[in-house]
Amino acid sequence: MTQRPYWRLPKGVTRGEWEYFHSIPVARDFDNYFSCNELFDYDVALILSKLDGHPFGRGGVVADLGCGTGRALVPLVEAGYQGLAIDLSPHMLSVVAEKSVAKDLTIHRLRANLVELDGVRDEAVDHALSMFSTLGMIVGGDHRQSALDHVCRILRPNGLFILHVHNRWFNLYDPGGPKWLLNNWFRSRFVSDVELGDKYFDYRGVHNMYLHVFSRGEITRMLRTAGFRICEMVPLEARRRRPLRVGWLCQGWRANGWIITAEKIKE
Repeated sequence: MTQRPYWRLPKGVTRGEWEYFHSIPVARDFDNYFSCNELFDYDVALILSKLDGHPFGRGGVVADLGCGTGRALVPLVEAGYQGLAIDLSPHMLSVVAEKSVAKDLTIHRLRANLVELDGVRDEAVDHALSMFSTLGMIVGGDHRQSALDHVCRILRPNGLFILHVHNRWFNLYDPGGPKWLLNNWFRSRFVSDVELGDKYFDYRGVHNMYLHVFSRGEITRMLRTAGFRICEMVPLEARRRRPLRVGWLCQGWRANGWIITAEKIKE
């Protein structure tokens, strides 16, 4: 793949992420690579319980924003929901298409940047997902806010938005984490294009992969600014297999991250 110059990258996308989105091996090996990830079993069960308990009932349209290979969306469609898979990776969407054919499911697919979802009309979907820290893959706080604004716009009033984010302060427990936190704080104060919570690392053969990790207050403010009411924030324990025990106690420091259920405020 020919590298794009920085000025031609889509909004909110780093060069490392552009490489990630266009990697055939990453897409083809995604399900196998994460086959033992216990978060994926837990979050799908949680999503189903939240959507099934909503007054809209089954049968509504669920948009999976940053769907990857459809690992969260496919079980929802099998349960009776209509699926809209949205991702910037053509190879991930190809895997979704193959799964829909193999399982005889109808899943509509849209290749799009989550920062630029103008192609989806207002109130087009009943519910939306953004799992596995997809929101954190968007570089730039203004771009992350734009993505959340789009999610709220395309949702029906009272529709649910379920998302997962990582907790910035959990890095205190990682080897090298305290050093990274101090360095990131310092650079965010004095380097114009660095924000508190920005991380770069090598990931599955991709150099300089980007991820923004959130504080509890930061993601709460962003969701409310976009027009959401937060219904529940489930703090995750270290291995993300279940909720944090004694979750009310200092979860802003102890949680690995959160699965958040938010509702679009009816205007």
